[in-house]
Amino acid sequence: MLPAPCRLSLFLLFAIALSIPASAHRRETGFLDRTVTINNHAYKYQVYVPDNWSPNQKWPVILFLHGAVERGSDGLLQTQVGIATAIRKDRSRFRVLVVMPQCPIGHWWPEPPMQRIALEALAASTEEFKGDPKRTYLTGISMGGYGSWYLASTHPGKFAAVVPICGGIVPPANVLEAQPLLARDTYPENTKSYAEVAKRIGKTPVWIFHGDADNAVPVENSRRLYEALKAAGDDVRYTEYPGVGHDEAWERAYVNPELMSWLCSKSL
Repeated sequence: MLPAPCRLSLFLLFAIALSIPASAHRRETGFLDRTVTINNHAYKYQVYVPDNWSPNQKWPVILFLHGAVERGSDGLLQTQVGIATAIRKDRSRFRVLVVMPQCPIGHWWPEPPMQRIALEALAASTEEFKGDPKRTYLTGISMGGYGSWYLASTHPGKFAAVVPICGGIVPPANVLEAQPLLARDTYPENTKSYAEVAKRIGKTPVWIFHGDADNAVPVENSRRLYEALKAAGDDVRYTEYPGVGHDEAWERAYVNPELMSWLCSKSL
């Protein structure tokens, strides 16, 4: 029989050996830091992974585009608003992956290089966390609402449903004045522009949200897009909040008890 000290040493080694696989396979959940590299430049983003995540199935994925205030390079500001706030209030409602890229300062989501940042982050998260390409959804607030319209129209058939909040397709005059080159990547203000977007989006289900007291993005933007999609025979819903301003519109939208069930019922 081995001496007692030897038996103790063997027991400890056995216990350590057993603990290594458990630690190695521990699954990260919650808000996770990630980075995507494009043209040798690293862009930070975050992805929310639900507590019950498992690699043994495919997961619905939501791509969330933040507003102008959250632009930057820290990879964090975009997790303080919109859908991230709703997740923190009640995680049980969000049994999905949520990808949250960040638009650099001085840019807008409709710009093709910014769209690429969002799509690269989406692709990386989908691969890492077993996202389902047939159940991939798009939503955004304010500037991200504009981004949602543009991504949906420039990549028709990619998203199973789209939820633009307080957005539009014609940037505000002050934005175009500050970024005149943005006019090359966006639509002019005319009826043809709205009809073109509706045609491009096609049968992709869309649920629009806006407050009629919005002082930052005119509610008329969403009204005109709703009418254009409806006239084209597209699958569209519109919720307009009376007396509600800019920020409060998305706060209400993301806690809407019907939103997540509606969204996750859609599939390509």
